[in-house]
Amino acid sequence: MNDEIARLSKAVMDAKAALRDAQAKAKPQPVDDWEFKATDGSPVRLSALFGDKDDLILVHNMGKGCVYCTHWADGFRGHAEAIADRAAFVLCSNDDPKTTADFAASRGWNYTCVSGAGSDFARTMGYMDDKGNPHPGISAFRKNADGSIVRTGTTPIGPGDDFCPTWPMFDLLGGANGWEPKYDYAKSGRCGSGCGCH
Repeated sequence: MNDEIARLSKAVMDAKAALRDAQAKAKPQPVDDWEFKATDGSPVRLSALFGDKDDLILVHNMGKGCVYCTHWADGFRGHAEAIADRAAFVLCSNDDPKTTADFAASRGWNYTCVSGAGSDFARTMGYMDDKGNPHPGISAFRKNADGSIVRTGTTPIGPGDDFCPTWPMFDLLGGANGWEPKYDYAKSGRCGSGCGCH
């Protein structure tokens, strides 16, 4: 690693530490006990999504029509068990319950998914614009002892964020070089090692 890269890497790590401190000091935002639809169409409250945890991480997902959101959600399969050991973990899709259920099953998503379709939840949380277009992001919530819910942090997600390793790995190659996520990598091969994974 050359000196400039080392200097910039340290600056990034220092900035992230400062960001963590600022997030920890930020005043939590009170949140209503929103109602979603489970993948079977039954109503489920935000409070119920915590399960036996005090904390919840919720992914704002645009739905099956977004290959980028799908790429991120596919990646969460490998981390869902570890995350759920610390906090409840849920993906909230903009699609209807059946579409959410079918798509989650087709992708092998091993975590809870709900539908926020028809709700103002995404808009209220800052992940839908005035024209009804959803945007991806992550919100963290805490359920207090009195049952009230607060949002303790939130961030948009997209290429270059901390939630998908694809982009920083490609940065080591000099960038993505025009690569974009796909729904299926079978035609291009998955690893190139001849292991038969595709």
